[in-house]
Amino acid sequence: MFVDSHCHLNYKGLVEDQPGVLARARAAGVETMLNIATRESEWDAVIGIAEREADVFASVGIHPHEADQHPDVDTATLVARAAHPKVIGIGESGLDYYYDKSDRGRQQASFRAHIAAARETGLPLIVHTRDAEEDTAAILDEEMGKGAFTGVLHCFTGSLDLAQKGMALGLYVSISGIVTFKNAKDLQSVAQAIPQDRLLIETDSPFLAPVPHRGRPCEPGYVADTARFLADLRGESLEAMAAATTRNFHDLFTKAGA
Repeated sequence: MFVDSHCHLNYKGLVEDQPGVLARARAAGVETMLNIATRESEWDAVIGIAEREADVFASVGIHPHEADQHPDVDTATLVARAAHPKVIGIGESGLDYYYDKSDRGRQQASFRAHIAAARETGLPLIVHTRDAEEDTAAILDEEMGKGAFTGVLHCFTGSLDLAQKGMALGLYVSISGIVTFKNAKDLQSVAQAIPQDRLLIETDSPFLAPVPHRGRPCEPGYVADTARFLADLRGESLEAMAAATTRNFHDLFTKAGA
């Protein structure tokens, strides 16, 4: 049985056939899905699916691309919405300097607000980082010094150094279908180096469909293909990969089992 630790069931490509997407995921052995919010206008819908589906959970957060559009979403707002019993994570939030769709200072302020909400609620922080390794590591380290919080570096594509810095702070590292791409040799090396007890898997669907589904909208059920590739890459059995990543998810997202 697998867990898709990060998907976007409300996005185009999945929302048109949510019942079918969920049915196919379950048929593929996916027992739990974490549906991620990226802007405040999504929160009700993201939580709504979690209310309807026993195996779907929700997060609340503001993606760094959206930081400029959400100056009023502060720690208190996040904490209040995270009180819902099916909200088990804070995010996704972080820094994205690749597209720079929001001011970098505003991204950093939003990221810190999310960290404070994770600290206050005890819920894991779901971290997005792209082309911002130095600032991401510095903010995580500085904020951890103010008080402990947990979290995951989601859809990881960064350096081994960033992964190691995150894990040293107690964070997990989540691998998506990108690891199956032919040109992902650096990520494959990082994925081999992540300790089994710090590894999560995800689809980030409807994006980044793994081999052999390239060119299609990604679905949560495809997390099984990423797990199979990772197991082969690391010299582990698929059963061991499924068991470890499922256990790690529940160790991190403890509210899912409450």
